[in-house]
Amino acid sequence: MSDSNTTDFTNPSTFILLGVPGLEVAHVWISIPFCTMYALAVLGNFTILFIVKMEPSLHGPMYYFLCMLAVTDLVLSTSILPKTLSIFWFNSREIDFSACLTQMYFIHSFLLMDSGILVAMALDRYVAICHPLRHSTTLTNSVVANIGLAVVLRSGMLVLPYVLLARRWPYCRTNIIPHTHCEHMAVVKLACDDTRVSSYYGLFVIFCVISLDVFFIAMSYSQILRAIFSLPTRDTRLKTFGTCGSHLCAILVFYIPGLFSSLTYRFGQSVPLHFHVLMANVYLLVPPMLNPIIYGVKTKQIWDRLLQLFTH
Repeated sequence: MSDSNTTDFTNPSTFILLGVPGLEVAHVWISIPFCTMYALAVLGNFTILFIVKMEPSLHGPMYYFLCMLAVTDLVLSTSILPKTLSIFWFNSREIDFSACLTQMYFIHSFLLMDSGILVAMALDRYVAICHPLRHSTTLTNSVVANIGLAVVLRSGMLVLPYVLLARRWPYCRTNIIPHTHCEHMAVVKLACDDTRVSSYYGLFVIFCVISLDVFFIAMSYSQILRAIFSLPTRDTRLKTFGTCGSHLCAILVFYIPGLFSSLTYRFGQSVPLHFHVLMANVYLLVPPMLNPIIYGVKTKQIWDRLLQLFTH
């Protein structure tokens, strides 16, 4: 197998995933927190979906968007962790070339979906707080469904060039990926051609598309905060701000580690490789784990319904 890893080739049939380079002896120990985070993510997101489905009072735009976020988080974490655990536990490092590109597509498209859903949730909070009388007529079920469809189509179309470009590059150096999954730049760096197009397009998606999402969220919350501070009493202001607290926490949990991970992978040459890999995994596992906890604790209706289930 060592010969196939270094022999010249243009279309590799498989890639070899190393896991966490330099920490191979600790793979079993690293798998424990990863597996715990994934189990909490699956349990928490399915709980959110179950509660919203079973409670008619939660059948509204905010909770529909929350269900979209839960489904996206489930797919995102599931797209990486089973293969990662197979590397850690069974040393199963090989992944088919097409499967690798498919995994890359799922990871990055569902990351963009997460970002789009957070924008939609910010829009919902803006209408609910700044224009409460028009909330039910503006965000109808059909409008929510169209927003969800637009988020899915946007993500799918923007990430498709990642895969198309990665498929056309010749891979004549090695088929060893120093990562636990097929991250975009980790795969592109193996190509022996000029891959600046892939790198520039990846930066375009990060700085233009994601930055645009952050801009819309910031604009929504600037208007929301202005409306909150204009409320007459302190209790009313705190209660209204509390409805936005969970969303603000989810935004910070998603965007800050993601930006750090993307920039260090492209520009942090002095950062150890195993730190890059660990940060990339944490970024993909922590938000799906924390989002149900954040919304379950911060959203009174979900928390009350959850307590009812346990007491009964």
